[in-house]
Amino acid sequence: MKALKKMTWLVSSLAMSLFITTACAQTDQAEVIKKTIGPKFGPGVIVNSVKKTDYSGLYEIQIGDELFYTDEKMQYIFVGKVIDLKSHKNLTQERLENLNAVKFADLPFELAFKQVKGNGKRVIAVFEDPNCGFCKRLRKALQSVDNITIYTFMYDILSDDSAVKSRNVWCSSDPVKTWNDWMVNGKPAPDAPKNCAADPHEKIMALGSKLHINGTPSIFFEDGTRVSGFIDAVAMEEKLKTVH
Repeated sequence: MKALKKMTWLVSSLAMSLFITTACAQTDQAEVIKKTIGPKFGPGVIVNSVKKTDYSGLYEIQIGDELFYTDEKMQYIFVGKVIDLKSHKNLTQERLENLNAVKFADLPFELAFKQVKGNGKRVIAVFEDPNCGFCKRLRKALQSVDNITIYTFMYDILSDDSAVKSRNVWCSSDPVKTWNDWMVNGKPAPDAPKNCAADPHEKIMALGSKLHINGTPSIFFEDGTRVSGFIDAVAMEEKLKTVH
């Protein structure tokens, strides 16, 4: 019995040692890759993180809000999505959603205007540009989504006059109505009065940069996940069901 216990202890110790050694080796190689692979993407590129994946010995490289992959010896860079053929899951997208998740309650909602529809129990935050065609499609789709609260952050990244249009909306007497009039019906907002000094443009631009928002629309949900790009009313309802 003593011999059996000793053998069991020895096997467990060897397994643990092997696990620790392997984990350390993976961590060490990930650090090597992080320190040396940046220049391969171009001058000044900052690599946020590198980690060993569970598929084919690849290492995941995070640069901003994008993911790339490389082999252990850094001979190749893999660009694109990794799909699990058994589950048909987009592993790259799932990973990006986890990396880009935010603490929804910590968003600075004072920089947005608020629209409540129905009971307003379901809450989203949307970053939109007034010149964004897909944002206009999203805004039209949201007309048929009820029992929702929408916080709109006007994120002016598409053209020089985006900030002007957003300021006109922000400084209007009813930003929600004025925004919907423009985005849904194409009715321009009246010019902002010269004494309107409460425009949050600069703060929203800084926030978007911090959240790695590179395009509009970008939709944030209460569970911290985001959807980048247009989704229709049906897809919105399906997504909201996963949150509530």
